[in-house]
Amino acid sequence: MSAIIGPGAGVLYMKVGTHAQESLEDIVERKSREIREAGYGMWGYGGNTCHPSTMVQPFAREFQAKGRRIHLVMEEMDSKHFAEPNCAAEYSVDGLEWELVPEEIEVRGSRYALTIKNLRRDEIALPLHRTRVPVGPSTGRVGSRYVQGRVDKACLVVDPAGEGPAVEEGVEREIGLVAELVEPYAVYLRNYR
Repeated sequence: MSAIIGPGAGVLYMKVGTHAQESLEDIVERKSREIREAGYGMWGYGGNTCHPSTMVQPFAREFQAKGRRIHLVMEEMDSKHFAEPNCAAEYSVDGLEWELVPEEIEVRGSRYALTIKNLRRDEIALPLHRTRVPVGPSTGRVGSRYVQGRVDKACLVVDPAGEGPAVEEGVEREIGLVAELVEPYAVYLRNYR
């Protein structure tokens, strides 16, 4: 088992693919360039299952306080996300105070973004049946029961004992991309440039 998903590890799981009319390969290339130029990148997303201030930030800060890191683990999927490829102009950690998105960074067609570094290709099997939701209204729920239907992302903790319910069909997810979350972990986005 990879150290990234070893017992007690914290991960933010996300399905990824074409986004804002851009292929995943092009997104990865652009994000890698942003990380080289700005020191970090912003990985855009939407939906409330990983809300910046009520889910991702508290989850990541708890791990940071323990001296541990959170990894973004991404499963590739077929996607037809046709949102306009407009780039966000401003970001906010709390939704109140806003700053300009650095010129080197483009976040397209998203409401929120994760702040990342060390983006890379990897091959990891994520055992969703051995994870639990650590924050929010679904706290304690087994990851394989949470990530279903329209739920395509989640903050998860791998069972500290390395155990969990019996293996269920289709609960091991093939992870193809990994990144490390960095402060402020997740931000709000607004306006266009």
